Amino acid sequence: MTEHLRAVVSTLMPRAREDLTTLVALRSVADARQFPPEECASAAQWVLEAFREQGFADVESIETSDGSAAVIGFRPGPADAPTVLLYCHYDVQPPGSEELWESPPFTLTERAGRWYGRGASDCKGNVVMHLTALRALAAAGLEPTVGVRIVAEGSEEMGTGGLEDLLRDRPELFAADMILIGDTGNTEVGAPTITTTLRGMANVVVHVSTLEGEVHSGAYGGAAPDAVTALVQMLSTLHDEYGNTTVDGLTNDQRWDGVEYGEDRFRADAGVLDGVGLSGSGSVAEQVWARPALTILGIDCPPVVGSAAAIAPRASARLNLRVPPGTDPVVAQDLLIGHLLAAAPWNVRVSVEPESTGKPFSASTGGPGYKQLRAALSGAYGAEVRFAGQGGSIPLCNALAEQFPDAEIALIGVEEPLCRIHAPNESVDPSEIENLALAEALFLSRFSS
Repeated sequence: MTEHLRAVVSTLMPRAREDLTTLVALRSVADARQFPPEECASAAQWVLEAFREQGFADVESIETSDGSAAVIGFRPGPADAPTVLLYCHYDVQPPGSEELWESPPFTLTERAGRWYGRGASDCKGNVVMHLTALRALAAAGLEPTVGVRIVAEGSEEMGTGGLEDLLRDRPELFAADMILIGDTGNTEVGAPTITTTLRGMANVVVHVSTLEGEVHSGAYGGAAPDAVTALVQMLSTLHDEYGNTTVDGLTNDQRWDGVEYGEDRFRADAGVLDGVGLSGSGSVAEQVWARPALTILGIDCPPVVGSAAAIAPRASARLNLRVPPGTDPVVAQDLLIGHLLAAAPWNVRVSVEPESTGKPFSASTGGPGYKQLRAALSGAYGAEVRFAGQGGSIPLCNALAEQFPDAEIALIGVEEPLCRIHAPNESVDPSEIENLALAEALFLSRFSS
């Protein structure tokens, strides 16, 4: 059956490209300040109609608490069959500066065998992957052995929590035995990978004040406390000489037991400049998947162009702290705030504003769903399945795990390092859509709990 389905999926790839072309053209950024809300509404309607054509008779578009539309539907399976939930999201990141794109961001464009466009991989490519899997089963004359739920989120990239609120209010819409989160990907093209851990996050904004206003650096420099210098000294204490994150009270020596992330591969994936060293004293996998990582997201201070010979009275920075499974993000945020207050020099005035937190996630991998998903992925790719972590956060995973503690949750998807998600020139390798659609079709046609 595997080879028959492989041939069927292959014949469906032109349709997959047509679907992705249509979806990428819809500028579904869930921020009305940047793009008209009608773009998201059109994308939601397209997704709704596409899944309705695949037998989801009761599929509906539900407005969530943040104003976005979640497309949710159910396709019944045989009596007493388990249920599999397929997740994806149709909203996308803003394109950023279009001058940095080699082709228009909202026009799917092929170059060197890859398909380029905003959302091509994150996450409209996964919408198309789910659709292609279902179409392949229908074209092959097969039926899923399970009931199938589809959940397509409309504001994942904004992180405004509408879908999590809907889950709390109407959990029956999400109930499932196996949940496939189509929003991650393989460690490299052609290497089937299930993501089993996600880091959580804790953000803060720190403000430093030293003077009533700017004063001349010649007349007062040397004695007048400079807010920028004070802030730089505080920030410098958050990493050691090797680049390890060093927040007082936060463990930073965790180990990673899954697939490794080769240094050369990482340097190429991240675009590290020749001769520049990597941060941290652990392996790459430990640094990006298993240990805390603090990033300075932004600094408010006088810009270089237009700056005067004056001492700055105020400076601020926004910090992003990623925390691994086993670390409470609220505790980590409190530790970060305490560290910053303690590190302030010269009795400068400091205030720290806590922002959002997100819990880390760790999947249980010993159930029947994982066993059968690994078999399906191995059959589709002809390769052994890898387990990997991901440095980012998907708050929905924890919300689902809390609501359905007996459900198995697996993260898969068409994204891989060359996709450049969230960046200019985002792309997808169509072979990833093809292989994952085959794997999902195999899984849906065989799974039993």
